[in-house]
Amino acid sequence: MFTEPMISLEFPQDCVALFSIAHHIPGRIRLKLRISAARLREAGDILHAVERLGAALHTVPGIAGIHVNKLARSVTVEYDNRTIPDQAWPDLLANRPSPEATALLTCLREITSKSLNHPEP
Repeated sequence: MFTEPMISLEFPQDCVALFSIAHHIPGRIRLKLRISAARLREAGDILHAVERLGAALHTVPGIAGIHVNKLARSVTVEYDNRTIPDQAWPDLLANRPSPEATALLTCLREITSKSLNHPEP
């Protein structure tokens, strides 16, 4: 039985648990927000936070682009798989400790910290 995760905007580590991989090819991954229609307002808040950080995420080495689709409750990330190994994403989302996932999470934490300390006006 599927249990919805508790909503938390502690990005990235807690936020990662809210997404699953919808589609993944080398260099491009689409993440789907795992939340029911009954909790759409919370989903919008989460996607807004991800969207707000999108500009900052562009500065992560290897991230080529990020697109948030609020209607589909998904986030598409285009990345350079020479910089971010393809296995980093599934490992990170499954909370599997691996050097790839750890490196990606470290980059996300750094950029998130900078973004939250210097939010957009």
